[in-house]
Amino acid sequence: MTSATTPPLGQKLTAMIKPCPRLLVVDDHSIHAQALLEIFQRDHDVIIASSGAQAFEICRSSLPDLIILDAVMPGTDGLEVCRKLKTDQDTKDIPVILLIAWDDPEAETKAMEAGAVDIITKPINPAIGRARVNAHLTLKAQSNLLQSLAFVDGLTGVANRHRFDEGLEAEWRRCRRLITPLALLMIDIDNFKKFNDCYGHLVGDACLQEVAAILKGQIGRSHDLLARYGGEKFVCLLPDIYFDGALKKAEAMVQAVRDRAMPHTASKTASVVTISMGVAVTIPGPDRQPNALVSIVEAQLHEAKRRGRNQVCGQELAGYFSNSLK
Repeated sequence: MTSATTPPLGQKLTAMIKPCPRLLVVDDHSIHAQALLEIFQRDHDVIIASSGAQAFEICRSSLPDLIILDAVMPGTDGLEVCRKLKTDQDTKDIPVILLIAWDDPEAETKAMEAGAVDIITKPINPAIGRARVNAHLTLKAQSNLLQSLAFVDGLTGVANRHRFDEGLEAEWRRCRRLITPLALLMIDIDNFKKFNDCYGHLVGDACLQEVAAILKGQIGRSHDLLARYGGEKFVCLLPDIYFDGALKKAEAMVQAVRDRAMPHTASKTASVVTISMGVAVTIPGPDRQPNALVSIVEAQLHEAKRRGRNQVCGQELAGYFSNSLK
């Protein structure tokens, strides 16, 4: 059994700084917006919004890495937009730089009180603008790295339970807002206590690492989340996937672990290490909470084990809880 080596922190930070970070520019003057586009488009993916309302709409579909926001706009001004961004759970951690007039002595104080990380005075010096944006993108990447280290399971290298709990809450809110499905998979290594008793805990740890690596290899999308739930249990959060797709993904995971053919002579299920899986899929609504999805997937995992292990059982949650076992 092999386990992946952990890259140095410097390599992790470099990897977390995207090659083409996404900037959202919010300015009601098309000439100013075009000038900002010309300054940043070479190294950044720039999206233009002409109002606070449009900015929120863009954030709802795809979160930017940094927002450049004009402080003075008709209707809802930039300061108010910044305050709203900082009180929203999904956008509160996005750095906001406010554009202010050079002759406004109180603007910097107002910007910081609204939650901005920095200001840029108009007219913009392109070199200064690029330097400040890049500095805050680097700081954000450093913050993300420290946060990710606190969210990683020390043994397997996948996300830990705390990261899963936060991810479930965030994806539940997002899928509820967009009216899209959310799938949860729960995985349990069959007869793992017997494996530890037979081969010892060091080999047991290596088995956990190997299974985690196999499961991670089956996840094809960057926004899917694999986490260690505790002991020999793992969970996988799959946004924007329907029931049939989630079942196919689970069945592929079961097959991949079985095909790895890790010996397990103490198992009553097979001569190799196998897993059982529960699947639950729903479109989050106002009448239920994330723990309902967890309860259903736990019940489906229990059913898979009751039926003999080394298999998948699933349930789709429609308007009301159904009984569609597979």
